[in-house]
Amino acid sequence: QVQLVESGGGLVQAGGSLRLSCAASGRTFSTYSMGWFRQAPGKERDFVAAISRSGSTTAYADSVKGRFTISRDNAKNTVYLQMNSLKPEDTAVYYCATSRVVARNPNTYDYWGQGTQVTVSS
Repeated sequence: QVQLVESGGGLVQAGGSLRLSCAASGRTFSTYSMGWFRQAPGKERDFVAAISRSGSTTAYADSVKGRFTISRDNAKNTVYLQMNSLKPEDTAVYYCATSRVVARNPNTYDYWGQGTQVTVSS
């Protein structure tokens, strides 16, 4: 079993920044890849970013490339999502999840956190 807890969400103005954190417990954190997804009201859960077990490989959705950065600290069992130049369309609940590989398909992911709300005002 893996438990994931997201934090760092909130309300921010357009152009601002937030850093999300996802703390993991239960299994050895460094044995799995991690991903961030988001879901806006009435929409499907979309891929945002993913990172490999060592952190050497990352992937981003085109919509966030150049603005968001995923990173991890295996010593702290935590994955981060630094979000800069935020836009109103980034408003969503953000989820972290575990996977065996770096992937964009949410069906590839096994364990999910409860999510943290990010709201970007215009």
